[in-house]
Amino acid sequence: MEALDAVADWPVDAAAVGVVRFPPGDADGAGPPGMPEPTEPTEPTEPTVSTVSTGDTRRTFAWASVTKPATALAVLVAVEEGTLALDGPAGPPGSTVRHLLAHASGLGPGAGPPVEAPGVRRIYSNAGYVAVATALESASGMAFADYLAESVLEPLGMSGTGFIDTPTGAPAAGLAGPLADLVALAREWARPTLVSPATWHQATSVQFAGLAGVLPGFGPFDPCDWGLGVEVRGGKRPHWTGRANSPSTYGHFGQSGSFFWVDPVAGVLCCGVADRPFGVWAARAWPALAEAVLDQYAPGVRGDAAGR
Repeated sequence: MEALDAVADWPVDAAAVGVVRFPPGDADGAGPPGMPEPTEPTEPTEPTVSTVSTGDTRRTFAWASVTKPATALAVLVAVEEGTLALDGPAGPPGSTVRHLLAHASGLGPGAGPPVEAPGVRRIYSNAGYVAVATALESASGMAFADYLAESVLEPLGMSGTGFIDTPTGAPAAGLAGPLADLVALAREWARPTLVSPATWHQATSVQFAGLAGVLPGFGPFDPCDWGLGVEVRGGKRPHWTGRANSPSTYGHFGQSGSFFWVDPVAGVLCCGVADRPFGVWAARAWPALAEAVLDQYAPGVRGDAAGR
């Protein structure tokens, strides 16, 4: 059975999933420590996309928290332009842009005063992404939606993606768009064109290592690894990616039923959208899909997360 055929059995009315292969290793060509040498070099290919039920690659789905990696890219572009500084102050006292992007600012999940000092605990925070977007608006003199469109959405050809009304704050969870645009976003996170390899490497590496926290939907972890806009799998189990995914795998998922992950060791990324909110179904279906995708698209190249 083809890996993506399993999507037809998901308990949803509409879903779409895409897979892209790319050369394993870092954006500058260097592989992560311990990465096996590929037996046959791979070349970038067009996305392999499976659409089920009434969905299609151009149908608009809510992305929920998968908005955060798009927001983070806009912030990282601003950092490279000199509009913001990663270690410049932003958010509550003692917090920086880096803290906000890495869920380490001390802000709680929602609006309100900080619940912890910066750098002490990993607290998944929508409020932190609202705060970093506000800092970008102040520094750039542009509305955040405009800055995001000009710096990320338009350059990546994400013409079908935009903000919808949301009570949690648009920069944290407000984007909606088609699978085709989510594939474009995931490909950017796999092989950056908007930021330098050095900035990308920071974003996809663990920030404030050793912080404990809670991965929503999966429970507490110590450590709870996170980069700048994306979660880093590390040794987390259970997890929403597969046991065969390498610890270097990074990505994000949303309560709307959306997700993307990038495994730099396997040289594979996978992303999906659905019309059913995240729940037990997704916690079971997504890891199984990841296993099947890695078996089909990166045979013989399996990460060591299963052994952790």
